[in-house]
Amino acid sequence: MSLFITFEGVEGSGKTSQIQRLKKYLLQKGIPCKITREPGGCPISEKVRKILLNPGHREMVPMSELLLYEAARAQHVKDVIKPFLKKGGVVLCDRFNDATIAYQGYGRKMDLALVKRLNHISSQGIKPDVTFLLDCPSDVGLKRALQRNRMLKQEKEERFEKEKLPFHQRVRKGYLAIAKKEPSRVRVIDTREGEDKVFEKIRKIVDNLLVGSSEL
Repeated sequence: MSLFITFEGVEGSGKTSQIQRLKKYLLQKGIPCKITREPGGCPISEKVRKILLNPGHREMVPMSELLLYEAARAQHVKDVIKPFLKKGGVVLCDRFNDATIAYQGYGRKMDLALVKRLNHISSQGIKPDVTFLLDCPSDVGLKRALQRNRMLKQEKEERFEKEKLPFHQRVRKGYLAIAKKEPSRVRVIDTREGEDKVFEKIRKIVDNLLVGSSEL
């Protein structure tokens, strides 16, 4: 049994908390799982992450940004995602291809066909079995993210949080557009319902996937 589960959403949507809860739940059931993230997830990609999220890199052009994300993903897929799935484990990934479509395609207004093509190449055709889109208004999520960064002293990764609100609104619009096109894969969950209710919805969907996998 192997499952590739991704979590998406605007800044401050609560992805990290839900990923940790799901990992704990799966381990209690004796299911091997691994948490990873994008950009990052392996030594080389983590170095690229530092470049991408550094708020001092304001001069970075959208094309450079896009290609760096794709380069980080190519390494991440090869070093982490594919090997763990091959072992029959569950991979829980904080952002994947959908984030690039939402942030670079919709947020930066880059050509969507180009973004999707590069995504396909860098991910080697791997697609999530399910994607949880943790949705909340962009202004609410951004406020949460900035508070979190101050509390955890993560200001060194605030390049996207420093974007103006219209950018984040375009990102959210992009995510919802993806969900509308792929409703069977992308499950939209309103995070304003509270962490416990959000996790209960995630748990039920994952349980159904696990049952389906065990029957194959």
